[in-house]
Amino acid sequence: MNIFNKVALRGLVKNRTRTIVTIIGIVLSAGLITAAVTFGFSLMDYASAGASLKYGSWHVEFMDVDSSFVQERSGDPEVKSEMVTENIGYARLQDGMNPDKPYLYITSFGEDAFKALPQTLISGRMPENSGEILIPTHLQSNGGVELAVGDTISLMVGNRMNGDQKLSQHDPYTADETFQAVEEQTYEIVGICSRPAFEEQTAPGYTVITKTDDNARADSLNLFVTLEKPAKARTYAADHAEKYGYTFNSNVLRFLGIMTDSSDRVFMAFMYAIAGIVIAIIMVGSVFLIYNSFSISLGERTQQIGILASVGATGRQIRNSVLFEGLMLGIIAIPLGILAGVGGIWLVVTVVAPKFSDIMYSGVPLTLHISVIGLIGAAIISLITILISAYIPAKKAARIPVMDCIRQTSEVKLESKSVKTSKFAHQVFGLEGILALKNFKRNKKRYRSIVLSLVLSVVLFISTSAFVDNLNQAMSGFSTFTTYDIGFGTQDMDEGEMLNLYEKLKGVSGITGSSYQSLLNYTCVAPVSEFADDNGKVIGTKSEDGTVEFPIQIQLLDDKTYLDLVKKAGLNPAEYTGENAKLLTLAKMQKTDKGKDGEKLAGDFYDLFKNPSEQVSIIPEVNGEPLREQSRKVELTCAEIIAPDIPPTKDKNNYLSQDDYFFNVMVPWSLKDQFISEDLPTDVLVKGLTFSSEDPSKSTAQMREIIRGANLSSAYMFFNSAEAFKENKNYVFIANIFAYTFIVMISLIAVANVFNTISTNIKLRRRELAMLRSVGMSDKDFNKMMRFECAFYGMRALLVGLPLSLLTSYLIYAGMQGKEDGMVFRMPWGSMGISVLGVLAIIFVTMMYAVSKIKKENIIDALRDDMT
Repeated sequence: MNIFNKVALRGLVKNRTRTIVTIIGIVLSAGLITAAVTFGFSLMDYASAGASLKYGSWHVEFMDVDSSFVQERSGDPEVKSEMVTENIGYARLQDGMNPDKPYLYITSFGEDAFKALPQTLISGRMPENSGEILIPTHLQSNGGVELAVGDTISLMVGNRMNGDQKLSQHDPYTADETFQAVEEQTYEIVGICSRPAFEEQTAPGYTVITKTDDNARADSLNLFVTLEKPAKARTYAADHAEKYGYTFNSNVLRFLGIMTDSSDRVFMAFMYAIAGIVIAIIMVGSVFLIYNSFSISLGERTQQIGILASVGATGRQIRNSVLFEGLMLGIIAIPLGILAGVGGIWLVVTVVAPKFSDIMYSGVPLTLHISVIGLIGAAIISLITILISAYIPAKKAARIPVMDCIRQTSEVKLESKSVKTSKFAHQVFGLEGILALKNFKRNKKRYRSIVLSLVLSVVLFISTSAFVDNLNQAMSGFSTFTTYDIGFGTQDMDEGEMLNLYEKLKGVSGITGSSYQSLLNYTCVAPVSEFADDNGKVIGTKSEDGTVEFPIQIQLLDDKTYLDLVKKAGLNPAEYTGENAKLLTLAKMQKTDKGKDGEKLAGDFYDLFKNPSEQVSIIPEVNGEPLREQSRKVELTCAEIIAPDIPPTKDKNNYLSQDDYFFNVMVPWSLKDQFISEDLPTDVLVKGLTFSSEDPSKSTAQMREIIRGANLSSAYMFFNSAEAFKENKNYVFIANIFAYTFIVMISLIAVANVFNTISTNIKLRRRELAMLRSVGMSDKDFNKMMRFECAFYGMRALLVGLPLSLLTSYLIYAGMQGKEDGMVFRMPWGSMGISVLGVLAIIFVTMMYAVSKIKKENIIDALRDDMT
C-alpha cells in the first residue's frame, strides 16, 4: 500500500463520525438500489408464473409438423416437455369483414392440450367430441361474423396452398394463394372463448377448437415445446424449424426478459425506463451525500494535499488516493447495503403478498426472487455511484495550485459586495442574524447541496402523498356508487331464459338480496316552465312550443325492488301500481360550484324540477330514433331515492347518469308491456341480474358453475363488484407500502446528507466560531446566530421545495383525472406541514449536535488549529 492510500485510511479513522455517516449513506443507497432491483425481479417472476397459468407454460410452437418431427423433438435434451394438437385445416369464412383473415382455422385438442393451453371461457362450455367447437370472441369483434352458442355450421375444410406449398397459420394471407377443399364437416358451437394466446396477430384464420377423438390421429400437427433454458427460445426455434413455421409464447417470455417481437421491445423499453428512473433518483440522492462527504474531506485536507503536491505528488496520485478512499468505504458498505436491501424487501413482500392473491393472477403467490445477476448489478451501480461522487471533488482538488492549498486561500473567494446585507436586514435580524446571513452568502456552493437535498426530500414526500390521496379518492368513488356485490348483464338474451337463470342463481348460499331489471332508451318532452332555474336550457334544446326534449332511461325493476323504493320514499304503494300508476323518478341537477380545495359541497345535487310531481311526455326510441307516434303522457313523482345500479355492461355510455343531471324513471316489471313489447321494440341498453351476498367470492364461484351448466347462447358479462372493490383497495395498499418505503429511504439519505454536511461544515468553521467566542459572544448570542442559520437553510429549501412539490402534485392529479371520474385536486396541507416541521427539525437537531461538539473544545486550541 503506497503512502497516499495510507494517508487516506488514516483520514477515515481520524474522522470517525463523518466516516460512519458516509457508510450509512452508502448502505442506504445500496440497500434501496438492491430493494428496487430485487422487487423488480420478484414481480417479473410473479408475472411469468401467472402468465404461464393463464396462457400455458410453452415457449415455442412449431406449426403443421409431421409425427417424425414430433418424435425427434421429444428426445431433444434441450426440451423440458412437449404437447401436441392436431391441425384439422382451414375453412373459408362467409361474410367476414377483415380482408387479412378470410378463414376459420380448425384445430383439435386432446385432454392434455386443454390442460396445458388454458382457454378463457366467455360463455357456453368446452367441446366434448369432434362434432363440437369453441369459437373466439374476436370472430365477431374483428371479423364481423355473428355466431352464437347452439348454432350449427357446415364448413368445407381444406388447405391453403401457394403452388405446391402448403401454408400454415404462420404464413399471412396473400391474394396469390389458393384454397384446396378436402371434405365437408358439420360442427355445433358449444362455447365462446377469448382469443387463444398461440394465435399470432398476422394469422390468416380465426382459431376454432374441437375435441380430439380417441381413435383419430392426423399427420398435420402443432407441437408446443417448453425448454429447459427459455433464453434460448429464438435460437432453438431457428435451428430446428427446418421448413416449418413457428411462433413464440410472448406472454410468458417477455416476463423472462426475452424479446420475440416489436411489442416485447416496447414492453422491455418501458420496464427499463421505469427501472432507470427509479435508480437515477436513488443515485442522485446518493451522489449528493457521498459527494459532500468527499468534498468536505478534501476541504479538511487542503493544506495536506498542498504539502504532498509540493514534494512531487501528481494530480493523478491525489485523485487515486480519493478514489481509494471511496473504494474502501464501498467494500464495507455495499455488502451491508445489499443485505439490508434484501432483508427490507423480504419484509415488504411478506406484508403485500396476501394482497397480490386478489389481483392480477389468482392462486399465484408473490414470493421473493433473489437474482444473482440483479445483486451483482446493484453492487456495480452502487460502486459507480461512489466513484462518481469521489471523482468529482478529487479532480477539482488536483487542479488547485500548490500555494493556494498550503495557504488555504481557495476555500472562500469572494468580494465584499457578495456578502453585503441591507440595513433593514440588520434591524430585523440583529448582529447574530447578519453573521448567519453573511456566512450563508460566502459559502453558497457548500450549502447549495444541503438545500437541494432538502428540496428533493420535500418534493418526493409531498408528491407521493398526493399520488396516494388520488388513489384513495378513486377507490372511494368506486365503493360509493356500487349498490350490488355480483352482477350479470346481457343485451339480447331471451327474457324467459334470463328469469329462469335468476331463479337458480338467487338460491345460491350466502345471497342476502337479489333483483332483475332492464334499461330502455326513451326521450322525454317537458315544459321549460316546469324546470327549476335554467335547468331546461342546460339539459336539452328549447322548442318553439315552449318544451324541452332530452334523452332519459326507463329502468324496469322487479316488483319487490320497486315497491321497496316506493316505501323508502314515504309514498303510497297503491298509487304506483296498476294501469295508470304514477312513475317513481330520480331527477337531480349537479352543482357546478365547489367548496374549499375543490371539494364537493354537501348536498351537491338539487332538484331538476320546481315541483315533485310533473306531467311529461315520453317517447320510446327504436334504433336510436324517437318513435313519436308512440308518445304518451305520464305523471312522474320525483323522490329522494338512490336508483339501483344497472347490471355490468361493456358500454360505459349505458350508465344512468348524464354529464350534468340524473333523470331515471323507475317502472315495476308488471307494467313492462307498456314500455317494451313485440309491437313496441324499444332499444334495450342492458338487462340483467344483481345480487348482494355475505361472501361474494364464494357465491360467485357457485354462480359460475350454474351459468356454465346453463349452456347460454347469448353473450353476457358476469362481474363481482365486491371483488373489484377489494382489488382496488389492494392496489392502494400496495401503492402505499412501496411509495412510503421508497420515500422513507430517500428521506433517510437526505437526512444523512444534511447531517453530514452541516456537522462537518460546522467543524470546518471551528476557528471562526472560536474567534467569535473569544471576542465576547455569549452562549445565548452564539445559539441565536446558529438558529438564524437553521432558519435560512429551511427557508431556502421550503421556498423552492413547496412550489415545486405543488406543481408535481397537480401534474399527478391531472394525469389521473382522465382515468378516474369524481376526483378533485386537494391541497396537500398535511404533508406540507409535516415537510416544514421535518426540515426545520432536521436542520436544528443536526446543527445543535455539531455546535455542542465545538463548545466542548478549548478556544485557544481551536484558534491555533491549522486543520492538519
